[in-house]
Amino acid sequence: MSAGPLVGKRVLVTRARHQAGQLAAELNKLGAEAIEIPAIEIVEPASYMALDAALWNLARFQWLVVTSANSVRVIVGRCVALGLSTTDFSDLKIAAIGASTARALSEAGMAATVTPKEYVAEALVEALGDQADGANVLIARAAVARDVIPDALTARGARVTVVEAYRTVVPEDSVAKMAELFAGEPPDAATFASSSSVTIFFLLLGAAGCKRPEGMRAISIGPITSQTLREHGWEPAAEADPHDVAGLAAATVRGLGIG
Repeated sequence: MSAGPLVGKRVLVTRARHQAGQLAAELNKLGAEAIEIPAIEIVEPASYMALDAALWNLARFQWLVVTSANSVRVIVGRCVALGLSTTDFSDLKIAAIGASTARALSEAGMAATVTPKEYVAEALVEALGDQADGANVLIARAAVARDVIPDALTARGARVTVVEAYRTVVPEDSVAKMAELFAGEPPDAATFASSSSVTIFFLLLGAAGCKRPEGMRAISIGPITSQTLREHGWEPAAEADPHDVAGLAAATVRGLGIG
């Protein structure tokens, strides 16, 4: 049995099902019991038409902006489907929103030119500075997302094309799982890896007929997620730094007042 700092602690993981395993594994290493109830699920976009058209015409872009590792996985998958290669991206400068996205790019054989320290859109805009002014920029992202990056780049004279790489939906079985979990002893903490996961967590909680337990602590991956928690009247017990899975696991230790 693990003798880590989180032994005896139960931690809710709200990441998408295909992403939750990494965080759960990190928490388990620290001795926690990780409880996975995804607040969001990643599914295909309504159509790949716009993304495919952009990939066929990469030569017209100078910059590619990817806002998550999910976008990277979809781009690689579409390249395979279209008979393209990641070497076709060699003339592009690529901006990745965070370290996890940059790692996903590297694993796919693509290098990030710009990666901000903070995993937020505003930090990416700041890191880009004037490098994309007047350029043709391709942004691959979720169907519903904040417009901070395209708006800022457009204001600086960039010609921005935004394409839908994937959609996020609420998993059908999460309401029942939430009701079952909160019918008994609640977890010690809940982790949130995105602003949308906070919003959907409260929707799931309401649909399950439950209220947020007063003693359960919120652990946030970054400032935008923390802001959303505060908008719901929940002050984060800790915020990840760096804003990635390892940082979120470490923040859980801090947030539970250990170490």
